[in-house]
Amino acid sequence: MTTPPNASPTLDGLFQRVLGRQPEALALIDPADKMRVTGTAPMRLSFAQAERAIAALTAHFIEYGLPANSVIAVQMPNTVEFVLTMLAAHRAGLIVALLPQLWRQADLTIALNRSGARAIVTSSKIDGVSHADLAMNAAAEAFSIRYVGGFGQDLPEGMVSLDDVMAADFAEPVTVPADARRAAIVTFDVTADGFRAVPRSHLHLISGGLSVFLESGLPQGATLLSALLPSSFASLAASLVPWLLSGGVLALHHPFDIEVMEREINAAACDVLVAPAPLAQRLAEAGLLDRTPTLRHVLGLWRAPEQVASSAAWDHPQATFTDLYLFGEAGLFGARRAADGLPATIMPGAHGAPRAVASSSIAGEILITPKGTLGLRGPMVPAVAYAPTSESGNSLVSGKAIDYVDTGFAARLDRSTGAICITAPPIGIMAVGGYRFLSQDLSEWAKRLGQNAMLTALPDRLSGYRLAGRTSDNARARDAFTELGLNPLMVEAFRDRPAAD
Repeated sequence: MTTPPNASPTLDGLFQRVLGRQPEALALIDPADKMRVTGTAPMRLSFAQAERAIAALTAHFIEYGLPANSVIAVQMPNTVEFVLTMLAAHRAGLIVALLPQLWRQADLTIALNRSGARAIVTSSKIDGVSHADLAMNAAAEAFSIRYVGGFGQDLPEGMVSLDDVMAADFAEPVTVPADARRAAIVTFDVTADGFRAVPRSHLHLISGGLSVFLESGLPQGATLLSALLPSSFASLAASLVPWLLSGGVLALHHPFDIEVMEREINAAACDVLVAPAPLAQRLAEAGLLDRTPTLRHVLGLWRAPEQVASSAAWDHPQATFTDLYLFGEAGLFGARRAADGLPATIMPGAHGAPRAVASSSIAGEILITPKGTLGLRGPMVPAVAYAPTSESGNSLVSGKAIDYVDTGFAARLDRSTGAICITAPPIGIMAVGGYRFLSQDLSEWAKRLGQNAMLTALPDRLSGYRLAGRTSDNARARDAFTELGLNPLMVEAFRDRPAAD
């Protein structure tokens, strides 16, 4: 497939541009412990090898009759197969719905029905959990699903082996013409109004990734190690898109084995680390940068951006540190720290990429809404997906059309500097790492366990919140929540504590 020279690029278009320049260059590296995670051997693919696998998967999706612009749901670990599947789906004209790895049958069924997915792709096992069985059970409850595919061994009956597809001969497919304005992904968020699907175009994705790439000052040909699960807009904007923009190497790490991560950085001579910011700061304080001399850039993602202002100074001059402020699936912005190591001042209004250059192109706009919350708008922000709409389809607030997303994060302006201060997360929403849910759901889930059961969220510096539970029989509570198909974070809230000495 070729893209007209003046057309806006898609993700696959960016890949093909790099492929045309350096087909034999190394492109993708699997996690070193992939055998433990999925039971399959790790791969190292050049751009030409990746292209062959992408073309084979593309031909397969088209041959199976998945119509253009239909949704293919993907629940996979941070491995090479995810990247290949996503690029192949786009080349086949499909929209990729990203399903978080921690989701179990209850969450999966809601997401599949909400997005109207026609297909689902997963791995046989991830960290010992049979995701193939989860996918088959969820597909049985989603009437729109017509195709289920998987990578790995011992796939259940009815699931197509995509490893066999990549290894087999195929006819070059007739692909759908590329259109960057077309929806590329669907992610899932929770707001005060509840669960919602958030579609994004290729332009949204590339705008977000370009702002990260330029603000952090990543070099061409960079080797990035991404320790992010591929289930959100932020994970793609901070890893997959910068890789394609730099034309370098994307090394993948399945979170989090610190010793394995260190070996991977040194083995691939990575110069960029992409990881949750609290973890990256802890690793730096523990001497990681001294043991990984090639690292020059660290991109730290803050899923609780209200924590940035109180974070420790970055006292590691051998590597720059860029704070990436994340606001659910609404959007993000980045700010590279200066020589003093302190978080950069965030001013309201339009900001460029890179932020320090006044003449740079506009990456977005930050504002304080009339409700005293932080709002975002710009080329990466899908405003229509968040706001209530009128019959004509315009996004409305109090009857007026808007073009921004209210993130729900409480914010104010500093009286002396005019800078934005983010003070609190959205009311009524809990976030454990990248998993967001309504606080009222905790009490509803606890009620299913009977009287005297409690499930609550406690503040946690690393993940925002952590879950804790109490009941008269923890083992029974774990079994009940597992049977209900709830997220393992809920199940493990009722883990047994060691007896005090």
